[in-house]
Amino acid sequence: MATDPRFLPPSPFSRLVTAHAVSMCGDAAIAASLAGSLFFSTPTDSSRGKVLLYLMVTMLPFAVVAPVLGPALDYRRSGRRILIATSMLGRGVLALLMARWVSDAAPGGLLVYPIAFGILVLAKGYSIAKSALLPALLGRADELVRANSKLALVSAIATTVGGVPAFVVQDLFGPEWSLRFAFVVFVIGTFLALKIPSVTLAQSEREQELEREELHQPSILLAGSAMGLIRGAVGYLAFFAAFSLKSDLFALGVAATMAVAGGFVGNIIGPHVRRVLREEQMLAAALLVTASFVLIGTLLATTPAFAIASFAVAIGAATGRLAFDSLLQRDGPDAARGRAFARFETRFQVAWVIGALIGIIPQNVQLGLLMLAIVLALGGVSYVAARRAAQGREMRTTLRPEAVDRAVGRATRNVRRRFRDQRRRGRRRALPPATPAPRPYPPDPEGPEPFPGGS
Repeated sequence: MATDPRFLPPSPFSRLVTAHAVSMCGDAAIAASLAGSLFFSTPTDSSRGKVLLYLMVTMLPFAVVAPVLGPALDYRRSGRRILIATSMLGRGVLALLMARWVSDAAPGGLLVYPIAFGILVLAKGYSIAKSALLPALLGRADELVRANSKLALVSAIATTVGGVPAFVVQDLFGPEWSLRFAFVVFVIGTFLALKIPSVTLAQSEREQELEREELHQPSILLAGSAMGLIRGAVGYLAFFAAFSLKSDLFALGVAATMAVAGGFVGNIIGPHVRRVLREEQMLAAALLVTASFVLIGTLLATTPAFAIASFAVAIGAATGRLAFDSLLQRDGPDAARGRAFARFETRFQVAWVIGALIGIIPQNVQLGLLMLAIVLALGGVSYVAARRAAQGREMRTTLRPEAVDRAVGRATRNVRRRFRDQRRRGRRRALPPATPAPRPYPPDPEGPEPFPGGS
């Protein structure tokens, strides 16, 4: 058998990465086909009405994902892999149908909206299935942050790779042809997804009893609250910057560029931070460090303030998401991971929408950023305090870094070994030297023999 890595078959995780890259290319092609001017085509007041409608539409897919797709992921042994392939094929078919009516006027053109809703539902289902399947393909809990970071970087790169040709096709031939391009991409992704190995999910009766307890342990609940606050900050800053910088396209472009760069940096440094901090500490740092940089931004002019805030929030959101996904994959119940991700994704989307709704309210730039910094700081302090208060409860994780855990483990084993050796040596010294006992003579049945010369 060949041992050269170049000739070995792809690992299960590599197959997932390849399928994920193609999926992101297809999503980028659809986004490029539907690219419109949400903020700049109409005056600000009417734009806010469109944004409200858009925010409501983004929440609707979770009405299907949480109660329907989440349990479906855990019902069948290969449900997660099948849903990944079905999601890609379904999005491809819907993109092909959308190409038929995307350029038509009403009433035919109105069919684009329910089709777009279906694509959003399948995209959310794919995201949850991918996150739920990852731990089984990886097999090592200490590599979860690195694996999630790699998938996030692949998403960013694949979005660019898929979006650029789709924009070119749309500009040359129209949006219907870029949607057909997305259909071809998703068909390729479907075949790649079917090559992902199926994973058997075995759950005993005892594990079924512990499922609810594991989902409600402090490490998961508190991390979910912290991540929800970060997602709310992302939605708030995105829409706050969009409306505050509407008249300054250069400043808005700088803020958007810094947000993209922050996402890249956060996904790159996430695995390195994990070597020093555990997932819980990464979430706390994401809140507190982000709050510090946003507070610095409030002291600057409008353009650098939004640039620093966008960069800091993007880094915090990227590292926080890596930490939360890895924590839920580590501590969550294996056989109910799909439902767990669906539940938390719904909460995070609601938090993002609430933050966006607050962000579209007209307010002063410095005041809005100051409010964001205060909320993030209070959230970070509350998370740390709640984690310390919950340390007395039975938990599957601790706040100690992984390096400290290894050092403590080695020290404990060394102390036990030395104590065991000393105890053995002490026992040897306490025992007296062994001397053979005198062998007794058997009694003479005829009595003692008389002395010589006696009568």
